[in-house]
Amino acid sequence: MAEIGKTVLDSGWFAARSSEVELTGTQLTTTHPPTGPTSPWMEAVVPGTVLATLVKNKVVADPFYGLDNEMIIDIADSGREYYTFWFFTKFQCKLSGTQHLDLNFRAINYSAELYLNGHKKVLPKGMFRRHSLDVTDILNPDGVNLLAVLVHPPDHPGSIPPQGGQGGDHEIGKDVATQYVEGWDWIAPVRDRNTGIWDEVSISVTGPVKIIDPHLVSSFFDRYTRVYLHATTELENRSAWVAECSLDIQVTTELEGSLCLMEHLQTQHVSIPPGARIQYTFPQLFFYKPNLWWPNGMGKQSLYNVSITVDVKGYGESDSWGHLLGFRKIESHIDSATGGRLFKVNGQPIFIRGGNWILSDCLLRLSKERYKTDIKFHADMNLNMIRCWGGGLAERPEFYHYCDVYGLLVWQEFWITGDVDGRGIPVSNPNGPLDHALFMLCARDTVKLLRNHPSLALWVGGNEQVPPVDINTALKNDLKLHPFFENHSGNAMPVEESSTAFKDPSQYLDGTRIYIQGSMWDGFANGKGDFTDGPYEIQNPEDFFKDGFYQYGFNPEVGSVGMPVAATIRATMPPEGWQIPLFKKLSNGYTEEVPNPIWTYHKYIPYSKPGKVHDQIELYGTPTDLDDFCLKAQLVNYIQYRALLEGWTSRMWSKYTGVLIWKTQNPWSGLRGQFYDHLLDQTAGFYGCRCAAEPIHVQLNLATYFIEVVNTMSEELSNVAIEASVWDLEGACPYYKVFDKLSLPPKKVVAISELKYPKSKNPKPVYFVLLKLYHKSNYSIISRNFYWLHLPGGDYKLLEPYRNKKIPLKITSKTFIKGSTYEIEMKVQNKSRKPDPKILTFKNNYASRHDEGDFDMSSLEPIHDETGEKQRAGLFRRLYRQFSRETDGLKVAEVNGPDTGVAFFLNFSIHASKTDHKEGEDTRILPVHYSDNYFSLVPGEEMSINISFQVPQGVTPRVTLKGWNYHRGGHTVL
Repeated sequence: MAEIGKTVLDSGWFAARSSEVELTGTQLTTTHPPTGPTSPWMEAVVPGTVLATLVKNKVVADPFYGLDNEMIIDIADSGREYYTFWFFTKFQCKLSGTQHLDLNFRAINYSAELYLNGHKKVLPKGMFRRHSLDVTDILNPDGVNLLAVLVHPPDHPGSIPPQGGQGGDHEIGKDVATQYVEGWDWIAPVRDRNTGIWDEVSISVTGPVKIIDPHLVSSFFDRYTRVYLHATTELENRSAWVAECSLDIQVTTELEGSLCLMEHLQTQHVSIPPGARIQYTFPQLFFYKPNLWWPNGMGKQSLYNVSITVDVKGYGESDSWGHLLGFRKIESHIDSATGGRLFKVNGQPIFIRGGNWILSDCLLRLSKERYKTDIKFHADMNLNMIRCWGGGLAERPEFYHYCDVYGLLVWQEFWITGDVDGRGIPVSNPNGPLDHALFMLCARDTVKLLRNHPSLALWVGGNEQVPPVDINTALKNDLKLHPFFENHSGNAMPVEESSTAFKDPSQYLDGTRIYIQGSMWDGFANGKGDFTDGPYEIQNPEDFFKDGFYQYGFNPEVGSVGMPVAATIRATMPPEGWQIPLFKKLSNGYTEEVPNPIWTYHKYIPYSKPGKVHDQIELYGTPTDLDDFCLKAQLVNYIQYRALLEGWTSRMWSKYTGVLIWKTQNPWSGLRGQFYDHLLDQTAGFYGCRCAAEPIHVQLNLATYFIEVVNTMSEELSNVAIEASVWDLEGACPYYKVFDKLSLPPKKVVAISELKYPKSKNPKPVYFVLLKLYHKSNYSIISRNFYWLHLPGGDYKLLEPYRNKKIPLKITSKTFIKGSTYEIEMKVQNKSRKPDPKILTFKNNYASRHDEGDFDMSSLEPIHDETGEKQRAGLFRRLYRQFSRETDGLKVAEVNGPDTGVAFFLNFSIHASKTDHKEGEDTRILPVHYSDNYFSLVPGEEMSINISFQVPQGVTPRVTLKGWNYHRGGHTVL
């Protein structure tokens, strides 16, 4: 008897071009199966695309490298048959007489014929639909089953005009498929249009009764003290007799270690007629004051385990299903003060600071590990929303799982874009996809796939466009809110009365999340669908703070530059791609950047906008080579994105309700709009964003020079102070002031005082400003913010000779290792001068935060520990519990130097220690999570940086520190 449950088929696949296989599907799965990766067969990437398989086997060049994508034949030139591929695998399964086996494809692109042990099945068209086939009757008696799948590309792959364009010739919009694959202004065309088995394949063993698509909904009453869990599921009886079932629903929560606390266990008895498929709704489960799920920065992401099990009389356990549940309520309305859409979670307003997301990888090599890194990166940046753009994917359950875990709200769009669906140049498909019924089938199936995730916040019909009238009407109807989730001015109806007045909310397709028809409608951009998002280019940092920068309450897209580090350029381009742009002087005094052809192909955005913005890299002096250019680009990235978010946050609730940055990452090796590159190395913009989006944050308004404090939390912050200091290039502190006895109201921005420097006498042309918000009781830091600034009309060129200063550093490290996982705490101290006795915050002991990254408001009370040693000891104790093997105690490295001054723009990187290192070889270990990077230390100041990463087997890591004053090769500090 096979074990009840699911087995994922993600290995042992082979693939071959259909035109090179002379056998039929019946032959492949009976008498002539492939025996290995011998021509024309090759090892396949499943989940993944045809192109992913070809790249893995080096049949085609790497489309991420240089201009190699131009060497790959496009489907418009080859024809669809060229990218029509067979995929083959075997699986073991032997059932007992009453068991059933389903073969499941969570998604394919675009259609397929399937052969199992010689029997043919059809997987119909549509990229965003699940396929589940009962194959019980066609399994081989010996348990060895042969599976072959012939996958066809989209019906309308389109062609790429010579000038490129948004979505190519827009033909892909006639299918229900992802649209970015014909190319956009941030990606080159994907040659196979993402053809393939691109999502999970599995087999599921059940008894006579199967559980299908349970729906979990929580409703809230009496200020969230009384909470009810509603659950509805479909049940299918595949037997020829009446199934007498015991249906259990169980809710547990995890405690320390592997212990679980049983919150609820309910058993119901159900009779299901033979061959019937019924819908069953459980009696609602009551919870008193459960732990709520909060977005990143607002509180903990409390999650409960819900499991549903069906036992059949005379058989035993027939099927089971499980999902994580977060108790939370999401509401939104158009704010009368700003005109923007204002979101509330659990009754608390949340200021949205998020990013636009396309997809993880344009060859759809999707994995839990990659998703975990992607989403944790967004949480590390202190963002609270991700918008899944309409030209990309309906994201996968693994994506949503990590958004649940890390607290990222998700705006999920359906597969409509203005460029491809009616508003593009040339004029595109005004009526959307050809098959509207297929679109709605995929939409409803997507809702069922994703609706139980607490992170899913809203559905949106399309990007910069609304769906065709009939589709839009159907989506509005299907996704209408249950009365429990409509905005009411009065109190909600008590459950005892409402339970009879309304249908159970779990019987809705969704019913808990609002549907908005398009990304520029109903509280987004100007709310009317006009092109009022953007801009997408370099800005003067101070402009983000000015009244005229953006006129509407919620901007769904605003973007800028995104140059990665030099190591990424070398890793993804040949030497001719290492040439930096020419800086062409124009008659109006501005500079035009002329990039090399490879950068142009990779969609480089320049750091200048002649006539409006002087070249922001050139402010530091004309770069000399790739390393110099990329380092200066990181300086600009940091300033640009910090200013963007600080400018928006400065007007929280008074002008804005939210902003989404276009975009946070690239699914390809593009050179624009990203906080980390496709290799998963962060730009400095990542840390500028992380700084600006802190839940409690001190900042300098670059337009008014007022010091401001942002408190996005729901509680007042009292007995705090701000320390403001100015430092010059000689290491002197010409300005120092403490603003104390401050109380910061919740959900407010407070202007504290104008920074008097540089209005004072004899200001320096270039200077540094350090702001610290801290507790007066123990000097623990709540927020720290470091600026480098120049006088109006000036530049940063004095920083160029400052690079030659040798600022001494002391780096102390402690490492914990568990398996392949490393956790390192680096403590970096600027030794160029002893700490000034009046500066009591020099140790930068931060107020503790939850492990999830949220502020522990209770920790904002006095801890009566002047040194902070207890906090550090607590950190080590927590780490030690998690990491069983410890390295040889503390290690100390020193960087000597005779000069005094700010240690400017320091950044760590992790590399593989190699004795046979070749010049230009990329030795980086990626990804790495840093608590901060690209940081600066004033004389006497010290800071702790926590670093975590995994190393490949057999690799010894080394930690390197570079910086503005430490640029020649860097220093190995561990």
